Amino acid sequence: MFIQTMPLSDEDRMQFLPGRRVMPEGNIAFESAEQGKEMSPLASRLYDIPGVQAVELGEDFITITKVPANEKGAMWIQLKPMVLAAIMDHYMTGMPVLNGPVSQEEEGSYSPEEQKVVESVRELVEDRIQPQLQEDGGDIAFKSYDSSTGMVTLAMDSSGLSTPAFGTQIKIENTVKHFVPEISRVKFERMEKETEAADGDRPGLRTPEADAIRILLETRINPAIAAHGGYISLIDIQEETAYVEMAGGCQGCGMADATLKQGVEVEIKKAVPSIAQVLDVTDHAGGTNPYFVGY
Repeated sequence: MFIQTMPLSDEDRMQFLPGRRVMPEGNIAFESAEQGKEMSPLASRLYDIPGVQAVELGEDFITITKVPANEKGAMWIQLKPMVLAAIMDHYMTGMPVLNGPVSQEEEGSYSPEEQKVVESVRELVEDRIQPQLQEDGGDIAFKSYDSSTGMVTLAMDSSGLSTPAFGTQIKIENTVKHFVPEISRVKFERMEKETEAADGDRPGLRTPEADAIRILLETRINPAIAAHGGYISLIDIQEETAYVEMAGGCQGCGMADATLKQGVEVEIKKAVPSIAQVLDVTDHAGGTNPYFVGY
């Protein structure tokens, strides 16, 4: 995902162009951070960035107003990487830009053939995926199924997860698509108002180095390994060491170590010179076929 930026005449305002539709139509400027967090998962992520004063969403742009320099606000060179990371994180989750009610489709709205698929997905979610997700602090439920596109929509609460939400969603999608072949895509929507999980035990994730690594992963590394169903997440930074987790097709892959040492570590060190080594914390022994087995 490539996000363009456009400075505005007001030096405390900047537009971010994600290259995709943001709002279905019109613009919305939130009156307060509280209103933004209540109405929009995207705005909620942005308002959680220290120094963001206001957020406006348009059809194809996001305008950020930062705290002015004379009020001890951060410079754009410090703030921009965090905004870019927040925007990419939002779009990678598949959550909507604006919150909406989550309701299950009525049973009678499906044909007998569609109902069989719905029941298979619900059984898989309720019996296999949901218990493990709840044990890790999250939750998930079936929302709807569109047979014309093969897409199932799941309502997910990822606020308490101990691992990055996107990596978890990849495991869930691969699991659903494997056990229910009629499903070609899984879309995730917010189950309820979520707040960003506190990183009290991982302060390294709240550093400029972490933001730079996340941007590198999302813009260069993960797109390169996506063809193999792989995904790499930053887990923590401690002193001069970055800890990452390899998910999807990279979990259990015989080339995982080479991918890490000859590719990922080299790129991370080049982008963030203060990092001396990159360590893999993936459970590569977990599952018999890590490409789809996550739950």
